[in-house]
Amino acid sequence: MTSVLIDTNIIIDVFGPETPLKLWSSDVILALKPDAQFILSPIVWAELAGMMPSEDELALTLSRLNPVREALPFSAAYQAGIAHQRYRRAGGQRERTLPDFLIGAHAEIRRHRLLTRDAARYRTYFPTLDIISPETHP
Repeated sequence: MTSVLIDTNIIIDVFGPETPLKLWSSDVILALKPDAQFILSPIVWAELAGMMPSEDELALTLSRLNPVREALPFSAAYQAGIAHQRYRRAGGQRERTLPDFLIGAHAEIRRHRLLTRDAARYRTYFPTLDIISPETHP
Protein backbone atom coordinates (compact mmCIF):
# COMPACT_ATOMS: atom_id res chain seq x y z
CA MET A 1 0.00 0.00 0.00
CA THR A 2 1.31 3.42 -0.92
CA SER A 3 0.88 6.54 1.20
CA VAL A 4 -0.53 9.68 -0.42
CA LEU A 5 -0.57 13.07 1.27
CA ILE A 6 -3.56 15.00 -0.05
CA ASP A 7 -3.11 18.70 -0.75
CA THR A 8 -5.80 21.12 0.37
CA ASN A 9 -6.92 21.99 -3.16
CA ILE A 10 -7.90 18.38 -3.86
CA ILE A 11 -10.10 18.18 -0.77
CA ILE A 12 -11.74 21.49 -1.62
CA ASP A 13 -12.40 20.18 -5.14
CA VAL A 14 -13.97 16.96 -3.89
CA PHE A 15 -16.04 18.27 -0.99
CA GLY A 16 -16.54 21.90 -1.99
CA PRO A 17 -18.40 23.78 -4.68
CA GLU A 18 -18.23 22.94 -8.38
CA THR A 19 -14.87 23.72 -9.99
CA PRO A 20 -13.40 22.82 -13.36
CA LEU A 21 -11.20 20.16 -11.72
CA LYS A 22 -13.78 18.65 -9.35
CA LEU A 23 -14.30 15.60 -11.58
CA TRP A 24 -10.57 14.99 -12.00
CA SER A 25 -9.95 15.27 -8.25
CA SER A 26 -12.88 12.99 -7.41
CA ASP A 27 -11.88 10.41 -10.01
CA VAL A 28 -8.26 10.25 -8.87
CA ILE A 29 -9.31 9.85 -5.21
CA LEU A 30 -11.59 6.96 -6.21
CA ALA A 31 -8.85 5.39 -8.35
CA LEU A 32 -6.24 5.62 -5.59
CA LYS A 33 -8.44 4.62 -2.66
CA PRO A 34 -8.16 0.80 -2.97
CA ASP A 35 -4.35 0.84 -2.90
CA ALA A 36 -3.49 4.03 -0.99
CA GLN A 37 -3.36 5.19 2.59
CA PHE A 38 -4.40 8.84 2.51
CA ILE A 39 -2.45 11.17 4.79
CA LEU A 40 -3.64 14.48 6.22
CA SER A 41 -1.15 17.07 7.37
CA PRO A 42 -1.97 19.52 10.18
CA ILE A 43 -1.29 22.25 7.62
CA VAL A 44 -4.01 20.95 5.32
CA TRP A 45 -6.30 20.53 8.34
CA ALA A 46 -5.74 24.21 9.21
CA GLU A 47 -6.40 25.34 5.65
CA LEU A 48 -9.68 23.39 5.66
CA ALA A 49 -10.89 24.86 8.97
CA GLY A 50 -13.26 27.32 7.32
CA MET A 51 -14.79 24.74 5.01
CA MET A 52 -17.15 23.21 7.59
CA PRO A 53 -19.09 24.73 10.49
CA SER A 54 -17.17 22.63 13.06
CA GLU A 55 -14.10 20.47 13.40
CA ASP A 56 -16.31 17.46 14.12
CA GLU A 57 -18.14 17.96 10.83
CA LEU A 58 -14.84 18.32 8.97
CA ALA A 59 -13.60 15.08 10.55
CA LEU A 60 -16.83 13.30 9.69
CA THR A 61 -16.73 14.50 6.07
CA LEU A 62 -13.11 13.43 5.61
CA SER A 63 -13.64 10.12 7.39
CA ARG A 64 -14.91 8.73 4.06
CA LEU A 65 -11.28 8.82 2.94
CA ASN A 66 -10.15 6.91 6.05
CA PRO A 67 -7.16 9.26 6.39
CA VAL A 68 -4.26 9.03 8.79
CA ARG A 69 -3.64 12.33 10.57
CA GLU A 70 0.12 12.67 10.65
CA ALA A 71 2.09 15.24 12.63
CA LEU A 72 4.48 17.49 10.76
CA PRO A 73 8.06 16.35 11.39
CA PHE A 74 10.41 19.08 12.62
CA SER A 75 12.86 18.13 9.85
CA ALA A 76 10.09 18.84 7.32
CA ALA A 77 9.41 22.24 8.91
CA TYR A 78 13.09 23.09 8.59
CA GLN A 79 13.27 21.92 4.99
CA ALA A 80 10.11 23.93 4.19
CA GLY A 81 11.68 27.05 5.67
CA ILE A 82 14.80 26.62 3.53
CA ALA A 83 12.73 26.02 0.38
CA HIS A 84 10.57 29.06 1.12
CA GLN A 85 13.69 31.17 1.62
CA ARG A 86 15.04 29.98 -1.77
CA TYR A 87 11.69 30.83 -3.37
CA ARG A 88 11.72 34.38 -1.96
CA ARG A 89 15.39 34.92 -2.92
CA ALA A 90 14.59 33.77 -6.46
CA GLY A 91 12.03 36.56 -6.70
CA GLY A 92 8.92 34.71 -5.54
CA GLN A 93 6.25 37.33 -4.96
CA ARG A 94 3.64 35.42 -2.98
CA GLU A 95 4.26 35.94 0.72
CA ARG A 96 1.67 33.39 1.89
CA THR A 97 3.29 30.35 0.32
CA LEU A 98 4.77 28.79 3.44
CA PRO A 99 1.87 26.31 3.85
CA ASP A 100 2.63 24.88 0.41
CA PHE A 101 6.28 24.41 1.35
CA LEU A 102 5.30 22.73 4.64
CA ILE A 103 3.02 20.32 2.77
CA GLY A 104 5.66 19.52 0.15
CA ALA A 105 8.43 19.01 2.70
CA HIS A 106 6.17 16.81 4.84
CA ALA A 107 5.45 14.57 1.85
CA GLU A 108 9.09 14.44 0.82
CA ILE A 109 10.52 13.74 4.30
CA ARG A 110 8.00 10.95 4.95
CA ARG A 111 8.28 9.66 1.36
CA HIS A 112 4.58 10.03 0.67
CA ARG A 113 3.29 10.65 -2.81
CA LEU A 114 1.63 14.07 -3.06
CA LEU A 115 -1.81 14.44 -4.63
CA THR A 116 -2.18 18.04 -5.80
CA ARG A 117 -3.31 20.05 -8.78
CA ASP A 118 -0.59 22.66 -8.17
CA ALA A 119 2.47 20.64 -9.13
CA ALA A 120 4.78 23.33 -10.54
CA ARG A 121 6.07 24.83 -7.27
CA TYR A 122 6.30 21.45 -5.58
CA ARG A 123 8.30 20.06 -8.50
CA THR A 124 10.66 23.05 -8.45
CA TYR A 125 11.47 22.96 -4.75
CA PHE A 126 11.03 19.24 -4.03
CA PRO A 127 12.37 17.55 -7.18
CA THR A 128 12.40 14.03 -5.72
CA LEU A 129 8.75 14.21 -4.67
CA ASP A 130 6.41 11.76 -6.40
CA ILE A 131 3.56 14.01 -7.54
CA ILE A 132 0.11 12.97 -8.69
CA SER A 133 -1.46 15.87 -10.60
CA PRO A 134 -3.54 16.55 -13.71
CA GLU A 135 -0.25 16.83 -15.62
CA THR A 136 1.03 13.42 -14.51
CA HIS A 137 -2.30 11.58 -14.37
CA PRO A 138 -4.65 13.16 -16.95
